[in-house]
Amino acid sequence: MKRYFGIIVVIALVIVAAVASHRTASARATEAERDADFRRIQSVYMERVGWMRSNPDEASYKDELKSFFKGYFDDVEAHLDRFGGNKKFDSYLAELEQRAESGGDKKDTRAGDRKAFYDYARARFDSLREGSYRPALTATDKGMRLDVVSRDDVVMVMGKPQIRLQLVLWGAQRVEKDEGKVKKMVTSASFDTVWKLTDAKGKLLGEMRGADPSMKIDYPERLIAGFPPQMVLGHYDLDLLPAEVAKLEMTINVASHAASGGNANATYTWKLDVPSEWKLGANETWEGATQEERPEEEIDPAKASAKKGE
Repeated sequence: MKRYFGIIVVIALVIVAAVASHRTASARATEAERDADFRRIQSVYMERVGWMRSNPDEASYKDELKSFFKGYFDDVEAHLDRFGGNKKFDSYLAELEQRAESGGDKKDTRAGDRKAFYDYARARFDSLREGSYRPALTATDKGMRLDVVSRDDVVMVMGKPQIRLQLVLWGAQRVEKDEGKVKKMVTSASFDTVWKLTDAKGKLLGEMRGADPSMKIDYPERLIAGFPPQMVLGHYDLDLLPAEVAKLEMTINVASHAASGGNANATYTWKLDVPSEWKLGANETWEGATQEERPEEEIDPAKASAKKGE
């Protein structure tokens, strides 16, 4: 009897082990299928996005934005329905909370920055997903598109009013690097920007320069898994302009280096009328201004024309 009981126990253990092994294999197969399906969604997106990045017609580009992103997010929604997942797209916040809890008495001094980066990316993600994304300015060059999302925002930064220019760059070159257990996405996108300030007659009043945008996010999928791939987010915060400034010429140069060795050097230029909200009061001075010698014909186009006539 004891011998039979021992045989039954062995059989039971074998069955349990087989069931556990089957479940593990099934879970792995499902995980592999989930990953493959998400890669498929990204692949389909990358096949379609080339036209959106290169379409030279601003009006048709803006008209196609809503339907383009609807197709992408419908695929993401179907993926989550099939395989399960976080439809709130806030897993990164849970990760930050876990870090804080596991840190004990050691405070993460950058936790606030990480949350701010997530919030900034989330606002853009929601506008893309909800179909409300419609940039104020857009241009394409060298296969990359640069959008100025809004051009009329004045926000308070450290107690000072600032002009906030929000940017979205499509199509910067990037490469995924495997660093042991961690995969890291390296994006190549360097910015160099010049703002020329002129009066109503075109006379140069001042010039500002900037490098990379503030709060530059070159891999938003790290913060929100469903974020459309290959975008760079960021914004410039500028001091309010002198009252006599009437027009602003903004030139943004973007350099992106490909893994194959090539370089894309794109240039985007816009000329804008300066709204009153961007200006200082008549008696307010422009902080941080410095004097610089320039040829008269560069400063005043009327004198340049006069020299040509000589």
